[in-house]
Amino acid sequence: MVNLKKHLDFLGMRVEDRVTGFKGVVATVGFDLYGCIQAVVNPGADADGKLRESQWFDIARLRITDETPVMARPEFEWTPQVIAEAGKGPSERPAYCKA
Repeated sequence: MVNLKKHLDFLGMRVEDRVTGFKGVVATVGFDLYGCIQAVVNPGADADGKLRESQWFDIARLRITDETPVMARPEFEWTPQVIAEAGKGPSERPAYCKA
C-alpha cells in the first residue's frame, strides 16, 4: 500500500519529463495489467487560452518541480459502504434510472 500511495501522491504535482522536458501537472495516474505505472501530464493552456494536449509518461521519467500540489487530492480510501451510500464518487446518483 505504501508504493500505491507514493504514486498517487504525484496527483496534482507540477512535473517535468526527464527525457523531453515536457512540463505540466499530473492529472491522472494509471496502473496497468503489466506493471507499468504511468501519469497523464496536463501542460495547461497556451498564450491564447487554448488548452494544449496532455501526454502520458512512465512515472519513473517524471521529476517533481514543485512540492506543493496545485489543489487538494481526492480521498481514495473509500469503503464499499460509503460508496453504496453515495458518500463518495464523481457526481450525485440519479433520482431514477431509465431502462
